[in-house]
Amino acid sequence: MESIISVVCVILCVVSKTVADMQPVVVASASGSAAQNARCEEITIPICRGIGYNLTSMPNELNHDTQEEAGLEVHQFWPLVEINCSRDLKFFLCSMYAPICIEDYMKPLPACRSVCERARDGCSPLMLQYGFQWPERMTCEKLPVLGDPDNLCMEQNNRSDMQHPTVTSPKPAKKQPARPAPGCKGKNCRDSNHGLPDNKDCSCRCRPPLIPIERDNFLYNRSITVGGVNNCGFPCRGVFFTQEEKEFASIWITLWSGLCCVSTLMTLTTFLIDTERFKYPERPIVFLSACYFMVSVGYLIRVALGHEEVACEGRMIRYSASGPIPCTLVFLLVYFFGMASSIWWVVLSFTWFLAAGLKWGNEAIAGYAQYFHLAAWLIPTVKSVGVLIMAAVDGDPVAGICYVGNQNAENLRVFVLGPLLVYLLLGTSFLFGGFVSLFRIRNVIKQQGGIGGRSKADKLEKLMIRIGIFSVLYTVPATIVIGCHFYESTLYTDWMTPLVCPCDNSIAHRARFRPMYSILMLKYFMALAVGITSGVWIWSGKTLGSWKRLWRRLFGSSHPGPVLINSGKHQRVMKQQYILPPVPAASNTMLTGPHIAAAAPGSIPTSGSLHHHMIKQAQATPLSHV
Repeated sequence: MESIISVVCVILCVVSKTVADMQPVVVASASGSAAQNARCEEITIPICRGIGYNLTSMPNELNHDTQEEAGLEVHQFWPLVEINCSRDLKFFLCSMYAPICIEDYMKPLPACRSVCERARDGCSPLMLQYGFQWPERMTCEKLPVLGDPDNLCMEQNNRSDMQHPTVTSPKPAKKQPARPAPGCKGKNCRDSNHGLPDNKDCSCRCRPPLIPIERDNFLYNRSITVGGVNNCGFPCRGVFFTQEEKEFASIWITLWSGLCCVSTLMTLTTFLIDTERFKYPERPIVFLSACYFMVSVGYLIRVALGHEEVACEGRMIRYSASGPIPCTLVFLLVYFFGMASSIWWVVLSFTWFLAAGLKWGNEAIAGYAQYFHLAAWLIPTVKSVGVLIMAAVDGDPVAGICYVGNQNAENLRVFVLGPLLVYLLLGTSFLFGGFVSLFRIRNVIKQQGGIGGRSKADKLEKLMIRIGIFSVLYTVPATIVIGCHFYESTLYTDWMTPLVCPCDNSIAHRARFRPMYSILMLKYFMALAVGITSGVWIWSGKTLGSWKRLWRRLFGSSHPGPVLINSGKHQRVMKQQYILPPVPAASNTMLTGPHIAAAAPGSIPTSGSLHHHMIKQAQATPLSHV
């Protein structure tokens, strides 16, 4: 006999019309407007079919507009229903997510408080055992009491429970001999009953809200699986998170992708204004920012077109995609430029190592720029083409983008996790070698002593601090993103298996029933954080000066700044009303040093001497300071 025998008893209380009009039914998230706009429709949520009534009211009191939305959320409680922790749980859940609809009665009709309390007392201890709290929106105190003369409510007829409501905990069932369920294949289906009574449906099959792939679908027999069950697809919006969590995820991704777009655009504009300022070894920062700009554009395209247009194929998430254009475009922007940004990070670390460790000059490093570009653009191109040829692109049910490895953990390891780990290790190795060399140079300069030595050491320390800050701002987010991908690839099977085999891992792995929402949100933020912080390298007075000069060129100014005049082989800087104070011959000034003689008292250095001093300074400083 089925464990839950549901016969709905609508308890009509004697109440005056005046009181009924003034006091609406009090339920979780009650809304008068929802009741007025409610429509009766036949129940389509699988878990609520045969519950004791056939019609439900939508939108419900939990602000679900359709039964599909309500079904995705109520499915989170499916394992609890399957293990029968409370005979009232299924009825109580359906009374909230698929509330009864009665013609000519426009007010909500919730379950009675006693139904909620019996469900809570039976299942809450089991939930607490594995770290889950009873949901706040299901607070029993918000529901009407059975027999309340002012409100109507529903009570479930559990035979003896109607006369003597009692709180019962599930009795441990005798362990049955291990035997596979019919149609169950693979290791996930061995001993699928796990000691539960024989009348439980523990077969591994494509269960709602998962979507079976029919024979007329082009994806039929194309290795589309969920939890080892073939021809079974994931819903467009997923099954693990609530509607509120999905809406917050959309806002979260939109916010950070917008900030990333603005920050990287500022960096690129500064580079275009003053191109000569960004020389090697720092120039790869510009290309890294350009890559993150394109990644943010990919996320913003998803925001503009919508979740379903990019990541979904009807009601199902997109599988094995090499089209349509929106999906492919978003994939290329996010994946291709994401991988290219990681390679530019390796190039940046490598050029710093050449400059600091091997004492290469700017021109020498720039001579190999074509090879840097070849590696940074060719490798992601080969990988992206490989993904498209293998039709490994799929939809992300949380972010709503097309990427690789969302529905296939093996693709995630091969095309995402492995390459990112290699790039991070290479870049960190070069960076560490460069820092060791910079510390040695700093110690040598300090040992030389003198004012010039201290000045050079201070400049080198500032450069090291900036490089260190930017390195942390990259390595920390990159490491966290790799950790999040590793978390997903490791536990993917544990999340998928209970969806098709409800009796398998239903208790032993309750703590890993679904992905941690916070980890996924952290992954999306860290994937864009490097682009947001890429402007750290250009945050200086020189950047402000570059933008001021652009403003003057575009709109003019009554107070012109320094003017650069070409005069043959030499250049001299002239400024209006500029007077150089006399320099004592015996004093040690910025103009005196190992490469230039001190000026005579009251004299003004010529353009040639200034030019000579500038050349010597450039030769003495191998690392540029943007």
